[in-house]
Amino acid sequence: MKKRIDLIILGCGARGNCYSAFAAEHPDRVRVVAVADPRDGRRNLLGDRHGVPEEKRFRSWADVMKLPKFADAVAVCTQDDMHEGPAVAAAERSYHILLEKPMAPTEAACRRIAESVRKSGVRFAVCHVLRYTQQTRKIRELIASGVIGEIVSIQRLESVGYWHQAHSFVRGNWRNESESSCMLLAKCCHDVDWICHIMNAKCESVSSFGALKHFRPENRPRGAADRCLECPAQIEEKCPYSALKIYLRDRLEKGQTLWPVNILTHDTSREGVLRALAAGPYGRCVYACDNDVVDHQVVNFQFEGNRTASLTMTAFGECGRKTTIFGTRGSIYADENTLSVFDFLTDRTEVIDLNAPSGTLPASGHGGGDGGIMDAFLTAVSGGDVSGILSGVDETLASHLVVFAAERSRLTNRVMELSD
Repeated sequence: MKKRIDLIILGCGARGNCYSAFAAEHPDRVRVVAVADPRDGRRNLLGDRHGVPEEKRFRSWADVMKLPKFADAVAVCTQDDMHEGPAVAAAERSYHILLEKPMAPTEAACRRIAESVRKSGVRFAVCHVLRYTQQTRKIRELIASGVIGEIVSIQRLESVGYWHQAHSFVRGNWRNESESSCMLLAKCCHDVDWICHIMNAKCESVSSFGALKHFRPENRPRGAADRCLECPAQIEEKCPYSALKIYLRDRLEKGQTLWPVNILTHDTSREGVLRALAAGPYGRCVYACDNDVVDHQVVNFQFEGNRTASLTMTAFGECGRKTTIFGTRGSIYADENTLSVFDFLTDRTEVIDLNAPSGTLPASGHGGGDGGIMDAFLTAVSGGDVSGILSGVDETLASHLVVFAAERSRLTNRVMELSD
């Protein structure tokens, strides 16, 4: 019989809450027994939600690791540049590890995590949740069936979304490389990993271009204030990136209090949000922040077997990913809701509704990917069946190395060979 897993949450932000929510939905499979976060409000909110005793609420992951092992697994949901320490320490103490992406912001740190995991032999999964979605599983099934023949190329669009870029990558935690990681790693390591997963072949070389074009001081409207609450109405009301528009008019006033509103503050009343916008980072003018990550980037991939792929990341659109897979006998177009499979032989298109119940994945965010990875990880920890883990140490390190090579290409204006 599979046993219930005791899980420690390291980092009580959005992702820590996401994965711990699985425990509330499936208390027979996992329970949260400890939490760690330096922010009292976030730590206690998650701790209260799961009935974690006061003595198991820690201000730092390091405090957890000072104690003898008292749980089965940890979920490392700290900031990007804080993944290596807790992941290595957890492996050394034989905790099974669920690690939020990216693995780490440097190649050296990724390799140290990988070495620790291999040495310890613990179960390990990185949260490349797109591998676990219903969409991805169906695409892999279609490719394996031969319906589109052999893959020749893949075209991928990651439209971050104008407001999401402003929230996370201009005002938020991932705005500055020195405090997190490059945009390609912070946001698009999902997409690079997904392309590698679908191609199922070695990436041989990459090239990349991109820059921070728009969210710069010189594009600030004349007369705009440093904070949206202080901006003249005639300027603020015409700004699509206004914090008042994004958090109040578009969401809170329509009854939406979850992400991204609850990232500003755990008090999601109008008064609480206004206080956060008046004093916190999310109320700043997008043209007066300390952001330096790119707002658009393209990556070209050469895979073995003369196959190619391209990825476009842009801030300037609606949120959502769109993909076309070109094969020798057909093609697959995928968006957030449907797959369209075109057959060259019949000249017919089959449309598959991805919102139809599949009966295979728990309902969750990222198209079922959040629940899918929790299901796979817990199955591996409780019963030893690791076949469901699609983003283990080897697959993740390989796709991260492609990301690092692509970013070196962008910075040096050179084609990078993966053998280098």
